[in-house]
Formats: sequence, C-alpha cells, structure tokens
Amino acid sequence: MLEYENELYEKGIELICGIDEVGRGPLLGPVVTAAVILPKGYYHPDIKDSKTLSEKKREKIYDIIMNDAISIGIGIVDEKEIDKINIYEATKVAMKMAIDNLDVKPEYVLIDAMKLDIDIPSMSIIKGDAKSESIAAASIIAKVTRDRMIEAIDIEYPMYDLKNNKGYGTKKHIEAIKKYGPCKYHRYSYSPVSENIKNETLVKS
Repeated sequence: MLEYENELYEKGIELICGIDEVGRGPLLGPVVTAAVILPKGYYHPDIKDSKTLSEKKREKIYDIIMNDAISIGIGIVDEKEIDKINIYEATKVAMKMAIDNLDVKPEYVLIDAMKLDIDIPSMSIIKGDAKSESIAAASIIAKVTRDRMIEAIDIEYPMYDLKNNKGYGTKKHIEAIKKYGPCKYHRYSYSPVSENIKNETLVKS
C-alpha cells in the first residue's frame, strides 16, 4: 500500500496527497471527495479500500485518520449541480475543491482513476484505493462523510430506506421512487428518477 508513496519519498517528495470520491453511482445525494495528506512513512494496517471495511470499522479508522493526518480537505458537489454538469465533471470539481480545502499544499497528488488539470504534479491510479494508503485513507474519509449526510436525509425521507442503501438504486429504493416520486435530493438526470419526475407528490417539495 506504500509502493507509490515510497517511490515519491525516494525522490524527496514528502507531502503526498491521496484523493478519492464516493457517490458517483447513487440516485440521490451529493458526490463527496476527500484529499488526505498522511505523515511521511505513515502506515496503518486497517487503512484500505473503504468498500472492503464494515461500517463499524470505517467509523473507527475515520477517527484515526482524522487524528493522525497532516491535513484533510473535503469537496462536496450536490445533486442539483450534478444534474447541471454531469457526474464526471462534478467529481472533478469536488476533487479540486478537496485539494483547495487542505490546510497544506501537497507536493504531489495521487488520484483514484481520475485525471485532474491542476498545478500540482499528479498521477492517476486505476483502483488506487486498493494500491495506495493515501488514496485508501481518502476513500474512508469520503465514504464516512457521505454516509453521514445520507443518514441525515433518511430522517427527513424515511420511505426511501436510505439508511440501508445510501442512495443507491436498490429494488426497495426504486419502488419507493415509483410510489412517492423523487424528493429534492434525488438526481433528476438519472434513470429511473427521470422517468418518475412527473409523479407529483408532496415528497418533492
């Protein structure tokens, strides 16, 4: 998990930022990105791709990363902006936002699967959250941040079962959209939400 970081350390680069996103696929809510700079040589065996960790484990590691990282930046682009500019562009905007929100400017950026037009040297790594600890740490921060946002929306709109699906298009979620119509947090440009926009209900307001 430190292969990419160690190569950069050998070149004298110490402030390495990992970036990842969560929420490109869901029918509801924002896309959330995180930028994380860990101390040089930092290693924790439980920092790995957030998708491989249980919710309880993610929460625990989230606290550790928040405490140990040199700097953490968060980028959030909501569903309305996603509908305007598409999810790919929204993800890039959110990633740049996360970098801008760091307290320390990184010397190098490792990005999970995306390429960014930024003024900092960078590398895009396919499945980076499984290959780089910096990116894995970012994936955990982004995932926990977004999940907490979705759980708050679930309290407002419990009929979509968001606490269990986090906005993804599960059968129960899609059935609720058909029954109640989409709410204000849904991505109206996404199918099957777009097919149910005309289902006027109080939920939308």
